[in-house]
Amino acid sequence: MSHNMPLSPRPLHHLSDVQRRVLTTRQLREHGVTASVAAERSRADGPWQQLLPGVHLLHPGPATSEERLLAALLYTASRGQGADGPRPDGGPYGEAMITGLAALALRHFSSAPPLASLDHIDVLVPRTRRLRGTGFVRFVRGGSLPGPQYLAGVPTAPVARALADAVARLTDAVLVRRLLTESVRHGHCEAAALVAELNSARLLSRPHVVDAVDALLAEGRAIAEGRLYDMVRGHHLPEPLWNVELRLPGGPALGGVDAYWREQAVAVEIDARAPRQDEEVWRGGLGRKREHLERLGITVVRMTPKKLRESPEEQAAVVRTALVAAADRDPASYVVVLPR
Repeated sequence: MSHNMPLSPRPLHHLSDVQRRVLTTRQLREHGVTASVAAERSRADGPWQQLLPGVHLLHPGPATSEERLLAALLYTASRGQGADGPRPDGGPYGEAMITGLAALALRHFSSAPPLASLDHIDVLVPRTRRLRGTGFVRFVRGGSLPGPQYLAGVPTAPVARALADAVARLTDAVLVRRLLTESVRHGHCEAAALVAELNSARLLSRPHVVDAVDALLAEGRAIAEGRLYDMVRGHHLPEPLWNVELRLPGGPALGGVDAYWREQAVAVEIDARAPRQDEEVWRGGLGRKREHLERLGITVVRMTPKKLRESPEEQAAVVRTALVAAADRDPASYVVVLPR
């Protein structure tokens, strides 16, 4: 049998091109190739290669990035769980998914090194799996795994989780900052979701991560403010006063709001707080401010960056309803409006 001859007895037409080039020892056996023949053909001078234990590349020469990804997943699935049989969740790789820098490279992050240059491919697996990294495969274990997102058929960790797994291994402060900033600036994920993931991974105690997060939150707020401007103008709402501070006449400051319609006493506040501030903290600070404003007759509409990105039309409808309802309310207390 030459390495170009089709395998038998099981046909390969159901497999993609890359799946035909990367097969496990068990898959080869199902195609009539014994383990000893596979080992013989995968010698240093043979037409095949053994990329990882029990995983073969059916051509000479370097493996492509796609082949390395598939090999990493096949190796992970084959360790102690019968890789090629039915999976508990119906997928060929079980719960395993690509994470870290490899997952970011798959999403074409310009700040991430290209897949071909990575020495390791990180694979996210349940904490209960007893696995040992080998070759270019490195394992990241998690107690609660997110649902994978499929990119070109490759199960991949969501952006926030992939970033947290990448940052956990990085010491380059500049690269960390670039990755986090790009994730928010290009709309891959919201700043709040990313900070929550970093917090869950206990990475917020690292100085270079904290510095990057401060820049990230500022970036996220600026983007959210831009979306608020676009929402107001794109949905033909009356022009508000932007970024103002409210005060009682001769009294203390009531707090700043992102947009304020003076005649209708309607305020919009972007809630871009970091998830480190739990609900109890919010009620003690921002929540108290909102309650105070509403006692004065001011309607406060709270929006998150995610809502502004995903449902601007719905948010515009909420504001419009509040503006219309102002005609049926008692007049609000007079407040002084100052630039913030």
